Amino acid sequence: MRPDTDFDIVIIGGGIVGLASAYKIAQRHPQVRVAVLEKEDRLASHQSGRNSGVIHSGLYYKPGSAKARTCSAGRKELIAFARQHKIPHDICGKIIVATDRRELPAMERILQNGLANGVEGLEKIGPERIRQIEPSVAGIAGLHVPSAGIIDFVAVAEQLAELLCEHRPENKVLNEHRVESFDRHDFYLNVRTSRRQISTRYVVNCAGLQSDRIAWMDRVDPGVRIVPFRGDYSDLSPEAAQKVRNLVYPVPDPAFPFLGVHFTRMLSGGVECGPSAVFSFEREGYGKTDFSLRDTWDALSYRGTWRLFLRHWRYGLGECVRTFSKKRLVKQLQRLVPSLTPEDLQPGSAGIRAQALGPRGELVDDFKIEATKNAIHVLNAPSPAATACLAIGDHICGIATERFQL
Repeated sequence: MRPDTDFDIVIIGGGIVGLASAYKIAQRHPQVRVAVLEKEDRLASHQSGRNSGVIHSGLYYKPGSAKARTCSAGRKELIAFARQHKIPHDICGKIIVATDRRELPAMERILQNGLANGVEGLEKIGPERIRQIEPSVAGIAGLHVPSAGIIDFVAVAEQLAELLCEHRPENKVLNEHRVESFDRHDFYLNVRTSRRQISTRYVVNCAGLQSDRIAWMDRVDPGVRIVPFRGDYSDLSPEAAQKVRNLVYPVPDPAFPFLGVHFTRMLSGGVECGPSAVFSFEREGYGKTDFSLRDTWDALSYRGTWRLFLRHWRYGLGECVRTFSKKRLVKQLQRLVPSLTPEDLQPGSAGIRAQALGPRGELVDDFKIEATKNAIHVLNAPSPAATACLAIGDHICGIATERFQL
């Protein structure tokens, strides 16, 4: 490594994938000086800290896919990591519930995926067993997934950052460092941020919602566009929260990467329900009326966006209506918990999903990582990226070891 650069590797993005990658590189290559640049004033401010906090078991993903492999290995490592560092979590289990016979073939496919992916304890259950697990939930059939759970992903991110800096004093996690440009030289590059200029030999782009823009800064064509989808959650009132014990999911529509409106018990004891899945006019806009001209133009000037809209306009319209109509949302939730009323719902949080979209309107379902001689660009890291973060970190560390000749 060159001693005349500030760092050997700069990782852009202080979310859970960026921090896990930094942690794994530091573990495997203790001589390497690593910095993580985060544009916000705290870590895990976006996707990592604005999801439902679920530890996914791996039953949704195509056997053999990167999602399936990393989720299976990453889940086990994440739980061991949480136990070792006393991070709040609970392996509480979940049920996936079919409420209509037309959902049974999709549920069977999920069961077979889960069995192929080695999900422990997975079993098909009937209405009576559903009521034993979740007395207020109605369904004609279901899957019981005892290996699923909940965790504080922000605490995981903060622990990874702490361990990175403890590992070597020269390693840094720098908040409020928004990357603005790259200046390439023969054997190093300068990363210009909102605070300073940082020299490094290599870059790893884990910028999530901004990952395609960072790739363009590096003169790399990502081949996809990040199109944001906002998910709005509602909280159940304290009384209604007693109707849901743990995690309750519907059978997802196989045409979409979204899991549908579901119930999640939080570590704090409450229950949230949602999310919706609507196009967002701002990549980091968590309010229903938030708007960014740049983000809107980037999305709506991309032909892939319009091809997606034209193909799935009915679904999208339904999501928009449900986002602004409590009555429609309650109707959807009542398919799983019939006794819910509009009075049981309270405003909750919101998150943005960074969906990589191809030029033909195809939703990129699996992880997408592009590597050059001096950079690695993580262009799509959808769910279960948080669950799989340590396994993804291993994978990125392996690419860095080979490409950067560490």
